[in-house]
Amino acid sequence: MTVQRALSFSLENPCSLPTRTESLRIRCSLSSIVCGIAMPKVKADAKAADNRLKRKGAGAGRKQSKKAAKDPNKPKRPPSAFFVFMSEFREQYKKEHPTNKSVAVVGKAGGDKWKSLSDAEKAPFVARAEKKKEEYDKSILAYNRKLEGKNPSEEEESDKSKSEVNDEDEDEEEDEDDE
Repeated sequence: MTVQRALSFSLENPCSLPTRTESLRIRCSLSSIVCGIAMPKVKADAKAADNRLKRKGAGAGRKQSKKAAKDPNKPKRPPSAFFVFMSEFREQYKKEHPTNKSVAVVGKAGGDKWKSLSDAEKAPFVARAEKKKEEYDKSILAYNRKLEGKNPSEEEESDKSKSEVNDEDEDEEEDEDDE
């Protein structure tokens, strides 16, 4: 940047200020003129390297976080009432608007429709969502037992009280005695 360009900054637009880099170059060029020192020219390669460093975060070397691998056997979370509604609404919308290919339009229309529904109209979707949540709770319990190493059949036996187990054993012994 020349001295004329530096001075024209203030003349052209008094409100615009040079950037930090430009102001540093202005100072250097002014000091080199005053002191009679020849400043080395900046190479285009150096500018490109500076730009690359800026884009990469100045070589900070970001660490990639290691996420735990997802278990494919883990049950999926149940949908909320809105998502139960949207599954039906998508089918209806596709029948009414077969030429529409935009997912955003369908989502926007579904959201507007959901907001306009009363609580009574939302009730069947809420009920289905609750039912799916109960099924999910059962399946996640079974999944967690499986992870712990317990079999579901062992868990059922432990639900019986000890007296019931003893009663069954006594019944079997009586049946053997009768024969």
